[in-house]
Amino acid sequence: MDLLITYDVETATQAGQRRLRKVAKICEAYGHRVQKSVFEVVCRETDKVKLVDALARAIDPALDSVRIYRLPAQALDDVEHLGPARRVDPRAP
Repeated sequence: MDLLITYDVETATQAGQRRLRKVAKICEAYGHRVQKSVFEVVCRETDKVKLVDALARAIDPALDSVRIYRLPAQALDDVEHLGPARRVDPRAP
């Protein structure tokens, strides 16, 4: 499945900065960073369950927000991009 993950983590405190790094690290383990707080992920349903669980445990739900968009199959193979592009195959390891 193709996913687009975006997040906004409160970073006014050191704890928030740690949460931000942890969320980014979790996302990096599953996909490719395409913008500062945006990741493209190609995974199986079982991996999505693990990803969502890890993110839920990493954030403070009162302060932070994570959005996970499930895209149509193969949607990441056809992305229109403007500006300097990172040449990353979304299906690469």
